[in-house]
Amino acid sequence: MIDVLVAGGGPAGLAAAIRCAQAGLSVTVAEPRTAPIDKACGEGLMPAAVTRLAALGVRPAGHPLRGIRYLDAGHRVDALFRHGDGLGVRRTTLHAALASRAAELSIPLLPVRVTSVTQHDGGVTAAGLRARYLVAADGLHSVIRRSCALDPPPARHPRFGLRRHYRLVPWSHLVEVHWAAGAEAYVTPVAGDLVGVAILGGARGDFASRLAAFPVLRDRLAGAAPASDVRGAGPLRQDVRRRSAGRVLLVGDASGYLDALTGEGIGVALAQAAVLAQCLAAGRPGDYERAWRRVSRKSWMLTSGLLWARHQALLGSRIVPAAQRLPRVFTAIVNEVGEA
Repeated sequence: MIDVLVAGGGPAGLAAAIRCAQAGLSVTVAEPRTAPIDKACGEGLMPAAVTRLAALGVRPAGHPLRGIRYLDAGHRVDALFRHGDGLGVRRTTLHAALASRAAELSIPLLPVRVTSVTQHDGGVTAAGLRARYLVAADGLHSVIRRSCALDPPPARHPRFGLRRHYRLVPWSHLVEVHWAAGAEAYVTPVAGDLVGVAILGGARGDFASRLAAFPVLRDRLAGAAPASDVRGAGPLRQDVRRRSAGRVLLVGDASGYLDALTGEGIGVALAQAAVLAQCLAAGRPGDYERAWRRVSRKSWMLTSGLLWARHQALLGSRIVPAAQRLPRVFTAIVNEVGEA
């Protein structure tokens, strides 16, 4: 019987598997899809996420990020990272780098899908495999989470995201967050000739119609060749009450998600993977909930506050002007999250 079966071979699942292997646990990953797997995401890694990847032995190629820029029709403010760069990296590049590291550590990757799990004394059985623990890393709409009756209620203000890449030399070393009524557009340099554009909000519609809400960005992208298909994700918010059910533990998006508003999805997932491995190596899975909350708290608090303000009629349009008036506060908040 293996120690840990990880269901889901995306970045969160591979990070959890690598951390478990580094902790001396025997681990197997179940993932029916062939890496690298693309997904709609912002693709910007904060400095802490870059550090956590290095601890895994993973250093993907990408574009250095110096900070975050907020813009609306009449305002602009920059917040520079104080302790090291972030990294803009294609999702497929990141996934390939994690998969390569898992292969270096001889972590078995089985082309099977886990849809349910049976728990028994001393372990679990899933997809014909027996393990002491099952780690569910099967994404935002986790099938395993649902099978364990941990699924959250529907979000009150559902938000959705669309992402596309453009063949274009980046015009900045910052992640740009363009604000409009009810939506944001995130521009992330991911290579010397490639930028990713992700649009988030509650409105439906195709990519072109949603991009029209950001005329300055739309005009800058005019004439640039699309370099990827449009990919979507949502609804984004997943208020999961608990991160475990017996010997089944959740990590990454499967463990709960608020929004991409602060760009910390991958970074928080890497932190969760680290504490998950520590708890399992110590034989104390019951400690994981508290550890998960500790490493996720700062990002969740900031994202919750921004989302709340976003949905207030009088506050949503004042976020960027307030950041411009208080640049030191804005910079401190960005660095507090980026270095957590």
